[in-house]
Amino acid sequence: MDSSLKLFSLMTYIPLFFFGTILNIVALWIFCCKLPKWTETTVFLVNLMVADILIALSHPFRIYSFLYKWDLGPGLCRTLTMFYFVNTYISIFTIAAIAFDRYLAINNPLKYKGCMSPMKACITCGFFWSVCIAIAILRVLYLNKKENPDTCFIKENTKPNQMSLALAVIGFFLPLVFICFCSGKVLKYLCVKVPLDSEQQHAFRKAMHIITSNLAIFVVCFLPLHTGYIVRYVAEISHASCHTLQSIKDFIHVATIFANANCVLDTVCYYFAATEFRNSLAKQKHIFPKCSSFCCPK
Repeated sequence: MDSSLKLFSLMTYIPLFFFGTILNIVALWIFCCKLPKWTETTVFLVNLMVADILIALSHPFRIYSFLYKWDLGPGLCRTLTMFYFVNTYISIFTIAAIAFDRYLAINNPLKYKGCMSPMKACITCGFFWSVCIAIAILRVLYLNKKENPDTCFIKENTKPNQMSLALAVIGFFLPLVFICFCSGKVLKYLCVKVPLDSEQQHAFRKAMHIITSNLAIFVVCFLPLHTGYIVRYVAEISHASCHTLQSIKDFIHVATIFANANCVLDTVCYYFAATEFRNSLAKQKHIFPKCSSFCCPK
């Protein structure tokens, strides 16, 4: 790894570890201990917090791998790779579930009452964990890592990996389309229902800004990484030059840092979900009969 890229990685992963761990633990404590009642959205947000905390806890091992040759054994490397993979895609699927929860709560409040509940949200989260863990185990078996790797978290060989391509499409781009659809429908509904009162208009604009901000954070954090996976696959099957492959490898490394920044940026979304959305939409019960489930309970 280039020395400047290594320095950049250390300068980013250290604060990401610190803030990602502290902020998510504080948010988890508030949601678990201070909220009198849990809704479906609360369950999804807590699940996202747990995944973000676990991602942040993997950062010290990344920092170690930048500073030294990997001498902690192939077993730990495989475990950490699985650990990171599972929690990354748990985050993506949970964000998609939150977008769907918002869509139903705002666009179809009557249907929302019938098909959503905290228990169903827990079952959904359990399904996400089961699927991601199963795929992670298959992925490690498929990759067949060498016995004594000098590095970890880095793909060293140039053999095309069809599983990474499939995960980029199914694990990110399909959820991205789904999230864009749900967010677009909610934004369209908010625009149609904008009230005449100036104070209420301000509240609606805040709600729309939160939706667009959440979508922007998701795209900025995860799109570069998964685009990099697809570009790397195309480069490997077309036998690109070593210089090209190294450039793609460096790009994926930087894109991974952006993806890991999501565990810190999500905490901003928690704050607004617990305050702005509740305060902005609580007055609109005649328009949003189920608005309290859109965010956090009072």
